[in-house]
Amino acid sequence: MATTSGTSTGVSTYSADLQQVITRAVAIASLPLNLLNSQLTTLNSRSSALSSLNAAFGSVLSSLGTIDTASNASTAVASDPTVVTAQADSSALPASYSFNVLSAGAQTSTLSKGTLPTVDDPTSKSITSSSSLSLTVGGTSYTLNPASNSLNDLVSAINSSGAGVSASIVNLGPPSAPSYRLAIQNQQLGNTSIQLNDGSNDLLDILVSGSSAQYQINGEPTPAISSTSRNITIAPGVTAILLASGTSNIVISRTSSTLGNSLSSFVAAYNAAIDALTANRGQGGGALTGDPIVNTLQDSLRSLVNFSGGAGTIQGLADVGVNLDKTGHLSLDQTVLNAALTAHPQDVAAFIGSAKSGGFLKAATDTLNGLENPTTGTFQSELTQAQAQIDRKNQQITDEQSRIDLLQTNLTARISAADALIASLQNQVSYFTSLFASINGTKNS
Repeated sequence: MATTSGTSTGVSTYSADLQQVITRAVAIASLPLNLLNSQLTTLNSRSSALSSLNAAFGSVLSSLGTIDTASNASTAVASDPTVVTAQADSSALPASYSFNVLSAGAQTSTLSKGTLPTVDDPTSKSITSSSSLSLTVGGTSYTLNPASNSLNDLVSAINSSGAGVSASIVNLGPPSAPSYRLAIQNQQLGNTSIQLNDGSNDLLDILVSGSSAQYQINGEPTPAISSTSRNITIAPGVTAILLASGTSNIVISRTSSTLGNSLSSFVAAYNAAIDALTANRGQGGGALTGDPIVNTLQDSLRSLVNFSGGAGTIQGLADVGVNLDKTGHLSLDQTVLNAALTAHPQDVAAFIGSAKSGGFLKAATDTLNGLENPTTGTFQSELTQAQAQIDRKNQQITDEQSRIDLLQTNLTARISAADALIASLQNQVSYFTSLFASINGTKNS
């Protein structure tokens, strides 16, 4: 906050000198204020530098999340996707499976009898006039009470019965004379009996008698596995969908390109954080030069790259191609990473770990969370303290400015009064001088 010089509207010949007195007094009184403003500038610069470092370290933490996702991502590829398709989640381990689908199975399908009343409008007509029907699926009966005597409401009642079947409406008539029929299909594979009775008659014909799916994995077992679902679990984290009879190989692997891209993002974020710290060191450094937090942050980054521990041949970041040079920067050797993933995929996975369970990612994430936590982290603590200092300094500046303004107001009033008095005396001197001159002039005449 700047001060303004007091101005005396003087009328005496000494008014300029008196104004200099005000200006000089205000300037001397403003010296503490100038110091406070300088200190405020320093505090604001430090807070801004902390915010920039906070953002840089936040990017490093975010990059660890992409590594976590990539390192735990697996792909499942089927050699013949017309026979079977597969999916793998983060718990799946690299493996290869030989799949033999003997039968993809079938669901029991039924259709309402053609001898039933013709339904040309399913919103107002139905295949029976009964308001209560019995649906039997695999020997278990379910009572149905449709909301109205319409085919639409009968379908709704079947689908909400919990019988494990799916009902739908199909038009088997020409566009000019529609004939809507009720179709019911079992949700599971297998030869399951399905019948709908209105109290007097069975209303369904069997179109397809279902059968279970039959398959073998790696030639086992004999006889084949039987399943009432085409969705099956091959191994932990690996599921497959049976589509047709035939053979297909399924390969579960971790993609090196995805992990490589995420490690590259980490390397870039880490190097940016190193550069941000370097900018606050040495002669001509930034606002945090000499601040202990720079060394604290440097030690945190150093702990990331020095992490060791894992399984087998993978014990450090260098073993997955992440190398530290003499300048403190990281680089990624994709060739080394590819070789590690090919030869020791499980060791790589164990070393990298995850943010929650262990390995490099947990150690690194815990370290950075200690800095980045929005409530208890080092950055938040430093920024909170910095803002408190800024607030106190602003209050000091406001108080000091008020003191200077009061001094200026009082001094200006006194100087103005003194100037007015001097002007009055000068006017009297001028009057008497003129009077004496006039008297002397009269005598001489």
